[in-house]
Amino acid sequence: MARTVAATELAPNITLIPAKRRMNTEFDSIGIRKRVAAYCRVSTEEDNQQNSYATQVNYYTELITSHPDWDLVGIFADEGISGTQMTKRAEFKKMIKLCRRKKIDLILCKSISRFARNTVDCLDTVRELKALGINVKFEKENIETLSATSEFTISLYASFAQAESESISKNVTWGIEKAFQEGRVRYVLHQTLGYRAGEDGKPVIVEDEAKTVRLIFKMFAEGHSMGEIATYLTENAIPKRNGDKKWNRTNVQVVLQNEKYVGDAILQKTYTVDCLTHERAKNTGQKPQYYIRDCHEAIVDRDTWDRVHLEFARRSAETKSTHPGRKYVTKYCLSDILICPHCGATFKRTMWKSYGRNVPVWRCGNRLEHGKKICTRGVSVHEDRLHRAVLKIINDMISNSDALRKAIEETMSRYREELTGLETEITELTSEVEKIETKREEILAMITGSSFEIFKDELKSLNSLEYESRDRLEKLQIRKDAIQLDIKKALAAREIFITTPPLTSFEDATIRNLVEKIEMGKKNEITVIFRGGVEVIGEIEK
Repeated sequence: MARTVAATELAPNITLIPAKRRMNTEFDSIGIRKRVAAYCRVSTEEDNQQNSYATQVNYYTELITSHPDWDLVGIFADEGISGTQMTKRAEFKKMIKLCRRKKIDLILCKSISRFARNTVDCLDTVRELKALGINVKFEKENIETLSATSEFTISLYASFAQAESESISKNVTWGIEKAFQEGRVRYVLHQTLGYRAGEDGKPVIVEDEAKTVRLIFKMFAEGHSMGEIATYLTENAIPKRNGDKKWNRTNVQVVLQNEKYVGDAILQKTYTVDCLTHERAKNTGQKPQYYIRDCHEAIVDRDTWDRVHLEFARRSAETKSTHPGRKYVTKYCLSDILICPHCGATFKRTMWKSYGRNVPVWRCGNRLEHGKKICTRGVSVHEDRLHRAVLKIINDMISNSDALRKAIEETMSRYREELTGLETEITELTSEVEKIETKREEILAMITGSSFEIFKDELKSLNSLEYESRDRLEKLQIRKDAIQLDIKKALAAREIFITTPPLTSFEDATIRNLVEKIEMGKKNEITVIFRGGVEVIGEIEK
């Protein structure tokens, strides 16, 4: 039997065929020229790193062109781009496309962290290039990817790079939150109607646009729906920030809910979910937020802002309770403020036939839509009689200064009494929370590894009690803030009464500006509740 040349026989039935001798991984064979590229990246656009960027480009250009067996394919360099995502690195993607077209044999890179800070992306790319027969040489780590042990080593270094990136992200996030805590506002105004960034970065009012903002707030406070406001702005060709003159409900809502218009700023409205993907999400409680008051010049005054947002809350509560899923729509002055005393629903305007003609009538919404299933005693009232009754109550307040003063004083007295009770309860609850915290600290100081079970139930009870106390404290503070706002509104309403002449007709805008709610009473009685809580009882003529 013929024996294989240059082979070593190990056993009668086994023959070893030796591997062919390979050259250094950097050169597959002597005399064959290599098509070489280099990749470099700097993370941010700071000056010192710009210098590093230029240095890297010059270094690799000189290195490759000076090598006798290398042909320069290109220097691929991404400036000011994070290494955690390959999708945003245009030059990197361009280089990989050339590799797939077999236009590159060798890639030089300063370090694995410059190549990618994402372990998965790094390994996936290296594996793809390795399958294509393309070598990547990382100078700092002295690794070449075509070597047998490269993947394990690369995975270690790439993991370190990713961990470093995550650490940097946490440090940056901490720095941003620290700035928030100190009240340093980072303004983003490129889409904000009425403002431009000044030389110091703070908002500067653009008066032509500010007029539109004030108009939107005024119309909403007077009772117009957001859809009606959008229609008005569109019909009058009033431009948005981008010059477009077509408005919709969402455009109006964005203006009304932007706290910058009252001179405030909410910090950390969004947050980074993943430092590797750079995914951001709306902050709905996952991270703390910081509300900074009076940090720049306001376009609308505080009273108007407060009125509008109380109106938002009222409309939202009313719409959810009576028409879940529907948007707030108002067509008439009394829409959404005329309340049934029996079921709490709002009255709706409908038309009745009377002596051959249509007569507008206001009727309990539940009674109108569901008959007697929900409201068995809902009343109906002719619109003209209702208008006259409301008009009389308002004019009596306008012309009778003594009655106005007495009503305001009674309202203020009621508020002051409630405030006193609230402040006492808040003080007591705050003291109780402090005692709970002190008690818990004492227990924690006594706990050792083996004694935790002894104190576990007591700690659980303290935590539960603290949660309930803090929840109650929050509700009390909200009520306190609401009363203080009502006091401001009552004083503002008094000024309107003093400066408004008697009404000769049912003026929708003025009445919506003064009246917060009207409750239909028994028989012909109505109670008009003015903004700020001033209540006046009147009668509807029979």
